[in-house]
Amino acid sequence: MGLLVDRFGKPVAFREGVAAARKIIVQVAISSVANQDGQGISLALLGTVTDQLQLLASLGYELQLVLSGDKATCDKAAHAVQNLLKLKEPVVTVPVEHGGEEGRLAEAAVKAAAAKLLVYLSASKGVEAADGRVARVYQPPAGATAPPPTAPGLVGAAWALSGGCKCPVVLASMAEQDVLLRVVAGQDVGTVVDPAAAEAAGGSKAAATASSARDMAVRARTASRQLQALSSEERSQLLLKVADALLAAQEDILKANARDVQEAQGKITDSLMQRLVLKPAKIAQLAEGIRAIAAQEEPLGRLLRKVEVAEGLILDKVTVPIGVLLVIFEARPDALPQIASLAIRSGNGLLLKGGKEATHSNAALHKVIVEALGPMGSDLIALVTSREEIESLLALDDVVDLVIPRGSNALVSHIKRNTRIPVLGHADGICHVYVDAAADLDSAIKIVLDAKTDYPAACNAVEKVLIHKDWVGKGGVKAIYEALHQAGVEVHAGDAVKPLLPELPPPPAPRHEYSALAVTLELVDNMEVAIDHIHKYGSAHTDCIVTTDGGRAEAFLRGVDSACVFHNASTRFADGFRFGLGAEVGISTSRIHARGPVGVEGLLTTKWVLRGEGHVVAKDQGVRFTHKVLAGGSEAGGSEAGGAGAGAGGRQGSTGRRRGCVVM
Repeated sequence: MGLLVDRFGKPVAFREGVAAARKIIVQVAISSVANQDGQGISLALLGTVTDQLQLLASLGYELQLVLSGDKATCDKAAHAVQNLLKLKEPVVTVPVEHGGEEGRLAEAAVKAAAAKLLVYLSASKGVEAADGRVARVYQPPAGATAPPPTAPGLVGAAWALSGGCKCPVVLASMAEQDVLLRVVAGQDVGTVVDPAAAEAAGGSKAAATASSARDMAVRARTASRQLQALSSEERSQLLLKVADALLAAQEDILKANARDVQEAQGKITDSLMQRLVLKPAKIAQLAEGIRAIAAQEEPLGRLLRKVEVAEGLILDKVTVPIGVLLVIFEARPDALPQIASLAIRSGNGLLLKGGKEATHSNAALHKVIVEALGPMGSDLIALVTSREEIESLLALDDVVDLVIPRGSNALVSHIKRNTRIPVLGHADGICHVYVDAAADLDSAIKIVLDAKTDYPAACNAVEKVLIHKDWVGKGGVKAIYEALHQAGVEVHAGDAVKPLLPELPPPPAPRHEYSALAVTLELVDNMEVAIDHIHKYGSAHTDCIVTTDGGRAEAFLRGVDSACVFHNASTRFADGFRFGLGAEVGISTSRIHARGPVGVEGLLTTKWVLRGEGHVVAKDQGVRFTHKVLAGGSEAGGSEAGGAGAGAGGRQGSTGRRRGCVVM
């Protein structure tokens, strides 16, 4: 069971009983494994089922396969399954029998084996709910205790079987990827027909729209492909419509936000409240940022590299969207239009889940955006409203390509622990300002005050000020403290500062993010010690040196391994809008892909396009490789793969290690 838990996570709501089953009947409608032309069976489909049966049997599940439909075809399929099982290691035994005609459940097999779960695989995805989506759990109509005679397909028989034998039935599609593994792990695929599960669901909206998570992601991918087919100008025009719509709907947006603020009073921290509040100036800034994104150079299909692999064989490396993004953010309604705009420009599908504190604001903003986008809007930019859907989405590594959490350390850590999908983001924003011995004190105080007081709750606000020890005798430590104190900042004294300012409280920990009007002061012997301190206690987000010594500044910029490293500039500049990106989907401290404020470029990946003239490999004897780098690509240097003309080259961040953003 450990392998399934590692791969798919814990069961979704109302499927705990399904996941607990160890004796399982797998019934396959033989028509669901037929070739597309209807002639014979598809060995590929049959092979995928066999692979899953073999894995589950090797994990200790007691399985029996029942094939229903034309007996001659079922006999051929049974023979194929048994032969395939013999070829796999470890060799396992899975009994296979013919179960009569399609459309009848293998009740006899269930009773004979005392099975605890029946999985019925056919061409159907499950039972459709009223909204057309597949229900996670079948629930009889209101007031009824059993399915009516008009209930679809096998529901009545499944209800009776599951109730009488205490054996839940899952109706699912043979074509679903890893369908058996996901069903057995309790994941969101198909429909559970089980009186006990229906009673536990009790009319739950989450139960009624179960495969909604997968459907939502699939629709987002389809819409993203429609978006990519539009011209750059057409996508820019969509963004301009969104910007105009936000300004036009400002009154409605602010009313919704006021409702959120009122409901959150006394329930959330001051820092979260600061992030929750929207003002006209913020909406105007959002619109300005969206227009800036619309005006950016076309990001898709940009030629990064052009190589003549051989004469007449040309290889291009071009930019493409990542695919489907799942972005989860807390109490930041302004993040929604920023993220949506970046997704539109970069051609990505988007699933958004905002914090419950901003429910009304997010709904209002989402409505404005999808209406501005027209028919594809609701599929392209989907708003996730339930926690159950998030848990389901985190398991869908086959249809969701990247998760970007924006919020607390607890949120980001939870996401990383509970998904196999790549995660882009940062868990902490522990930023430092180092005041060097050669700093201009007035400039240092100005930078420190801005870095702390401009927006204390932001992840790019300074949390610790490191001061060179030479400033003790020159009164610099006291001057910095007094400036902070007068600005209303609660100052905490590190170990080396405590003897100088004994009245100050110690910090909660050497590595602490206040996200409030509070900061730690600490003394260091020199810049090298400051760098070591930053690496030990920082979060690789944004760190700054204040100095008039150019050589020391360059050493700091090279030496600090953070996403953003600044010289004589407030840490508050670490922001997509201020960097000229128009907006940001978040700030990443990851080592792979994107780092620092993530704009459109960070939401792109690449693909290789090869154009030939009938070239063949023929064991590398059928072609004479030239590997000549051609003009036109934006990546300098030679071939990444080596060979003739190979060089180190490559655009920074595309090959090799990114050192982060350096601002002078």
